[in-house]
Amino acid sequence: MKRAFGLAALSGLALALFAGAVNAQSYGPIDTRPGGVVSGPAAVLPDYLTLIGVPFRIVEQDTHSVVKRVIPEGATMCSLCSRLRRGVLYRVAGEIGATKIALGHHRDDVLATFFLNLFHGGKLKTMPPKLVSDDGRHIVIRPLVYVRERDLARYAEASKFPLIPCTLCGSQENLQRQQVGALLREWDKRFPGRIESIFNAMGNVVSTHLLDRTLNDFAAVRATGVASASGDIAFDADESLARVPAHSPITLVDTR
Repeated sequence: MKRAFGLAALSGLALALFAGAVNAQSYGPIDTRPGGVVSGPAAVLPDYLTLIGVPFRIVEQDTHSVVKRVIPEGATMCSLCSRLRRGVLYRVAGEIGATKIALGHHRDDVLATFFLNLFHGGKLKTMPPKLVSDDGRHIVIRPLVYVRERDLARYAEASKFPLIPCTLCGSQENLQRQQVGALLREWDKRFPGRIESIFNAMGNVVSTHLLDRTLNDFAAVRATGVASASGDIAFDADESLARVPAHSPITLVDTR
């Protein structure tokens, strides 16, 4: 039986994912590659992995110079930086024969990506927990997508994980992702339960009630005479009205 062999991209709070694999003793040799520009001591991550007895390989790639050369001053670097780092991950995964690429995105990342696509991309799209990589050769998993960022932060603090700050992404002002994050935190504070409802909605999609013509051939829609359990019941007769005698007057009140 072929042994599962994973590549984990460690940065920020993703050490929680790594710790889970260590505690479960279900990991193989793991490649680690801090994202962005690491401003902390270079030995922090290698020392930590050596301490807990996990084999690793650090892959260094100068994506920062490429981003600075291509992206105009003041423009957001995230999109190009993400594509470059993803390319490195796919390449290294192929070199070491990894069957999975594990990324550390959490629930807050999923929500922020959803609204970024909604507000700026005109799409209902976010990051799934499992998918095939862009090149079609690898499986990408996100084991932390159901975990809140603040819970991961508490876990990281309690576990005394070493922190490796990133001075590239965090140094950019007015990032749309930061603004969306602030919006979500404000909603969470003012409207308890709203964030949970939005997140749950991503797993409860009624595609027939959206406007995507690639999912629905609206021109071909015809009445079948058969009730649909998932259909639109907004204009169905209210059961309470069915019990009212036919001769009984019904008063409609304009509440505007």
